Amino acid sequence: MRGVLDQMRPEKNPIYWFYGSASVAFGIKNNAFSYLLLIYSTQVLGVPGYLAAMALAIAMAWDAVSDLFLGHWSDKTQSRLGRRHPFMYAGFFLLPLSFYALFNPVIDITEANRWFYLLAAAILIRTAVTLVEVPSVALLPDLVKDYDERNRWLALRHAFGWYGGNGLHVINMAFWVGAFGVGVQAGYSIYGVVGALIIGGSILLSSLGTQKVASALPSPTEPFRFTEIWHEIKQIAQSVTNQNFLWLFVYSLLVGAAAGMSTALYLYNVTYFFQFSGAQIAVTGVFVFASPAIAYFLAPALGEAFGKKYAAMAALFGAIFLYPIPYFLTLTGLWPEAGGWNSLIIYSFFVMAEVVGFIVGGVMLDSMMADVVEDSEVQTNRRSEGLFYAARSFAGKAVSALGIILAGSIVSLVGMDGIKSVVDMTDEMRVELASFFLPLYCGLYLVAIYLISRYKIDRDTHNQNLEALSKQ
Repeated sequence: MRGVLDQMRPEKNPIYWFYGSASVAFGIKNNAFSYLLLIYSTQVLGVPGYLAAMALAIAMAWDAVSDLFLGHWSDKTQSRLGRRHPFMYAGFFLLPLSFYALFNPVIDITEANRWFYLLAAAILIRTAVTLVEVPSVALLPDLVKDYDERNRWLALRHAFGWYGGNGLHVINMAFWVGAFGVGVQAGYSIYGVVGALIIGGSILLSSLGTQKVASALPSPTEPFRFTEIWHEIKQIAQSVTNQNFLWLFVYSLLVGAAAGMSTALYLYNVTYFFQFSGAQIAVTGVFVFASPAIAYFLAPALGEAFGKKYAAMAALFGAIFLYPIPYFLTLTGLWPEAGGWNSLIIYSFFVMAEVVGFIVGGVMLDSMMADVVEDSEVQTNRRSEGLFYAARSFAGKAVSALGIILAGSIVSLVGMDGIKSVVDMTDEMRVELASFFLPLYCGLYLVAIYLISRYKIDRDTHNQNLEALSKQ
């Protein structure tokens, strides 16, 4: 059976845009947690780096477990709203409120309760994101069956996430956190209010816009039972017997650790290593605006020309090759003056190219996961797209917690816990920061790229799987 939306060009179908728009909420939350939360915790809430990292890691571990639960629950839900949408509507209420509360504490923060407040807020937000993101992403295999068309839908979803998250990031660094200072509460308060409003609007728009087509999809034949959760966990273990899923799963483990570490250190790096001001960081964000647009057209073209696997490998390798160059040139004295505008422009071009590579790689890998759904269904006669996406998400998030712990530990080891100004950052500290961070980050990605080379589903294999399923 063809996907319900394969029959028309996606750009002419409103469902295409509604499906992608949900990722705005994820992009804003992801930017907040990736780039702001560790430095907000240490510089504003006053939580030591290693303790803040521990709280964020616990929340992420909970997120990973809840993904598994939600993936199974949404696979089995029987509702007039469809399998996925009851959870998305619940997330519409919970996510904006919890996001606001994180950056606008609703109780008096003291030395005794600051760690617990951070932990509780992070858990609530991650739970709410799970309610939206896991069911929303899991809609794709039902909506679109075509091998190449899935790339286009996921490219748009990634573009929405990047523009939503980075758009607000640019404004934030120009007018709020960047203007007030990374150690001042006032900027984060405004960011929390605006972010909550945009998050709520994007979830509601996507949920209502995809409601009709989701309601028309086939209902699951078996109801959800709490007692089956352990059975589903065992099914995840059994899924690893699908070699193609195994490579994506282990890839997610490695990339999750690398991404968790790099994003948590982002504001430390640009503020204290490269010595950029808030306004300059905002300019970098403007450059990054071009990346999703480039990736939106590049990802489907590369996937169609070379296949998803080779397109992903090339894009990710290019990004990792570029990533350490500004750090090496800075430490060797070959980079323009720290904090200068020449430095900023060159750095921004590097970041733009890197982001294009990471987005293209991410699109290909998400699309490869969609193809695994049918591959597994042929082998097991069981369709569990929510479970597969949740399992991959579990891998990334569970290990990303390790990345956050590493980032917080690096902050404490380098002596950056109490830094309030770039003048407090010594050359020795910059060398130590790069020496701890770069080998770990690049090494994890290089191993992950090798694992992707073991993936076997190409266009012909996917079409054979669809043909086999049509005969069942």
